[in-house]
Amino acid sequence: MATSSERILTTQLGSLPRSDTLLAMLMQIEKGEEVERDAFRRQVAVDMAEVIARQAEVGIDIAGDGELPRIGFSYYVKDRMSGFGGVAKRGTVSDFAKFPGYAALKMAAVKASAGDEADLEESASIYEMPEAQEEVRYDGQLSAVTEEMDIFSSALESSGHEFSGTFVSAASPGIISTTLLRNEAHPAYKDDHDYVMALARELKHEYDYIVSRGHDLQIDAPDLAMERQIMFIERPLSEFLARVELHIEALNLALADIPPDKVRLHVCYGNYDGPHIDDVELQEVLPLLYRANVGTLSIACANPRHQHDWKQFKRHPLPARMKLMPGVIDVTTNTLEHPEVVADRIFQFVDAVGDRERVIAGCDCGFSTFAGYVMVPADVAWKKLEMLSQGAGIASARLWG
Repeated sequence: MATSSERILTTQLGSLPRSDTLLAMLMQIEKGEEVERDAFRRQVAVDMAEVIARQAEVGIDIAGDGELPRIGFSYYVKDRMSGFGGVAKRGTVSDFAKFPGYAALKMAAVKASAGDEADLEESASIYEMPEAQEEVRYDGQLSAVTEEMDIFSSALESSGHEFSGTFVSAASPGIISTTLLRNEAHPAYKDDHDYVMALARELKHEYDYIVSRGHDLQIDAPDLAMERQIMFIERPLSEFLARVELHIEALNLALADIPPDKVRLHVCYGNYDGPHIDDVELQEVLPLLYRANVGTLSIACANPRHQHDWKQFKRHPLPARMKLMPGVIDVTTNTLEHPEVVADRIFQFVDAVGDRERVIAGCDCGFSTFAGYVMVPADVAWKKLEMLSQGAGIASARLWG
């Protein structure tokens, strides 16, 4: 992970705005319609050049590829592994049951994006998730991830801009196991432990390849917090924490042989603009997150439900081997954070960690977690990233003089 002894670095968190043309192609592919593969690659390359140029323009230091050719931050795995099929009976966040007015408002927005067949009671996503019906595995070469990395590398080279670092995101074994659920009748995996460990072994191929291409690896693991109010909402906290331990064990298996300082772990409470009434408190999971063999920890802290969480890093000090990448920009609201607000938030985390060089300013999540599911339009998203950079500049002036 890039560091600086002179200023606070900035980064975004994965998914970035896609063009209408690319979005239409992704939707066609998801519906099983024919899309000419070379035309799709060319469009991804066009969009990639744009997001690289825009990241440089708004002042992002550690750039990503925007997850542009993927249908979703975790859902893409079904297209890279065999063994998935049918429809998983995935639950959704408790906010919909506890706040029916909010549920009705959100349902109208989802139907506008995904059609009348969408059902928030069945899924936390706008797409139907498949389940693991057979043994899951990467088959043959990592063609999809190779293609994505090739387009990213070409765009970086063509841009002529020297970023402080680059990263590529990938789903955690845990989030796959809790969204693309195990078919309980399938004999290959007798329980969730077997399933999540199998996922870890297969995802390791993708993780290793991303790092081999010279990028930092971002692990997207909302399961380490969000599942408290989905799968474990009616169960004791101790059961959820035990599941978090299992997911971290699986993650560490998948990260074997990768230097921790090449890995950033992103944890959040679900990327949606809701009440978040049953979000787990950060102090409950933070000591467990410290067990992950990663060099940087990314935590969603900018949304109003979690703006106080900077205090937990005083109560539970960040391990000396880790950096902290707190979210200081909320990606679910169209209100632009003032740069002074961003600077204040950064300063709080630096004070809590006690080391200005171990804090990197980021966002709570990506801006388009699932293709087509957008709470913040592209023009506002890019302006928010500009506010992030301006705020980091103000904080740097305070911290370094």
